[in-house]
Amino acid sequence: MTDWTALIRDVPDYPKPGILFKDITPLLADHAAFTQVVDELGDGLAFDKVVGIEARGFILAAPVAYRSGAGFVPVRKKGKLPAGTYEASYDLEYGSATIEVHADAFDPGDRVLIVDDVLATGGTARAAVELVRRTGAEVVAVSFLMELSFLSGRERLPGLDVRALLTV
Repeated sequence: MTDWTALIRDVPDYPKPGILFKDITPLLADHAAFTQVVDELGDGLAFDKVVGIEARGFILAAPVAYRSGAGFVPVRKKGKLPAGTYEASYDLEYGSATIEVHADAFDPGDRVLIVDDVLATGGTARAAVELVRRTGAEVVAVSFLMELSFLSGRERLPGLDVRALLTV
């Protein structure tokens, strides 16, 4: 087993002063570490589709879907999907944002795993859960590479199986 956690690089003052950014690109570049993370994100779960949240969630969710024999569904920023969509808005520390999913991305009863890189305040993940549920599909778990526990994002996802491979 690779100690993939050692491959997450701290970048101080990025993207602005006072922020300690967790850079996952060294982890992604290491085949053994990346493979281990992909395997662990969906480990022990049964699902039909994997949602990846734009943008780094795509990098993790697509191989989880492939590896598990499931479909991949992108959840994107508003205005990026070409067909009919559902949308959900959420608050950020500096404003608000809206994400969308295609209205026909799921069948009622589909079991869905939501994957993203970081659980911070939980707003984006909560909006993704809302989108999946609006289609009649079921969220089986929300799985993150890393959780920033000091931001308490898990509290915005009550009643869900929330998984993080690394908690900081």
